[in-house]
Amino acid sequence: MDDMNWYVALALNVAIAAAILVAAFWLSSFVKKQIVRVGLKYEELDDTLFLFLASLSKYAILAIATTFVLSRFGIQTTSLVALLGAAGLAIGLALQGTLSNLAAGVMLLGFRPFKTGDFVEVGGYSGTVKEVTLFTTEIATSDNVQITIPNSDIWASSIKNYSYYDRRRCDIVIGVSYDTDLKKAEAALHKVIGADTRALNDPEPFVKVTNLGDSSVDFTLRIWAMADDFWDMKFGLLRAIKEEFDRQSIDIPFPTSIQIEIPGKSA
Repeated sequence: MDDMNWYVALALNVAIAAAILVAAFWLSSFVKKQIVRVGLKYEELDDTLFLFLASLSKYAILAIATTFVLSRFGIQTTSLVALLGAAGLAIGLALQGTLSNLAAGVMLLGFRPFKTGDFVEVGGYSGTVKEVTLFTTEIATSDNVQITIPNSDIWASSIKNYSYYDRRRCDIVIGVSYDTDLKKAEAALHKVIGADTRALNDPEPFVKVTNLGDSSVDFTLRIWAMADDFWDMKFGLLRAIKEEFDRQSIDIPFPTSIQIEIPGKSA
């Protein structure tokens, strides 16, 4: 009779354990799909982060279910949980650098200070973002060199994103000689800016004398452009200003210095 009761109890525990596992697999798959669906629904959210969270949720549910199954068969899970905790702590200490990169990757993918295709300055490097993963960020420099940066280095430093806003201001300093007609030079600069279709009129271009240097009177130009046109406009304006100054005989002086000889002193 005792043997019969034992077999009945075992069969009951097996049935309950099977039901728990089936329910756990169904629930974990359902939760994973729902999390992935949220990531796919909103384009501004990063898919990589939601795939990671979905997998993490799935395995967490299966781990909890396994604990319940072991309890049904009389296995003390307290010691097992303590053992797993100690092992997790040891692994965490051994992989603390990797885990810090993982945590930083989650923050980067969650807050998204930059995205693929942005031109950024991060971790002491500048370039175009090619890929952001949970552990590293890959950028390509202007001369097409691949740079792979640990995410912890990026999250711990300032991030400069040149592509975040659709407009950028171009600052150019141009020096003219002291005998130049300043009104003529200012008109020439306005003419060059007005001829460049990439220069925006709102905000209005700024052209003012901002410094009296050792050998030149310096004009500061502040011109707004769409971010995609920034570099082409800057390089185009520099060339056009030089050509316009040559046509109007406006001199861009070389740096000069005055040396005074004092009798009895060697040079």
